[in-house]
Amino acid sequence: MTTETVPTPRSSYSAPRKRRVNWEKWGWIYMRVSGLFLVVLIFAHLFVNLASGAGVRAIDFAFIAGKYATPFWMVWDTLLLWFALIHGANGMRTIVNDYVHRALLRKTFLAAILASTVILLVLGTLVIYTFDPCPANAAAGTLPSFCVGR
Repeated sequence: MTTETVPTPRSSYSAPRKRRVNWEKWGWIYMRVSGLFLVVLIFAHLFVNLASGAGVRAIDFAFIAGKYATPFWMVWDTLLLWFALIHGANGMRTIVNDYVHRALLRKTFLAAILASTVILLVLGTLVIYTFDPCPANAAAGTLPSFCVGR
């Protein structure tokens, strides 16, 4: 019977490992934090748009124009857009990583999720910050009634 000694962990001959960012851990943390923010953002959004005032019948072009006349609602809707879209994309990424086993197909799906997320974030943010209910060079017949005296 031979007795061999097992070297102690972290002995001098083992190469040191580089510490890398644990993206799965940060993705998991993001899902929990963004979920909490989304609960607040969504319920306040629903309350302002549906419960207060005249309800769903009051939501029209003028209602949105009035909301976007103040920077507060623009920032609120931007936060809602970014948190919700990234939260959903991260969930889709997790599903793809769990269930798609072919490397090429997984990379294709992940690239499609990333591309669609970036495109929707850019377009949604542009809509929020460039929304103008009364454009300067528009024909008078195409403008809403509240733009007439402007």
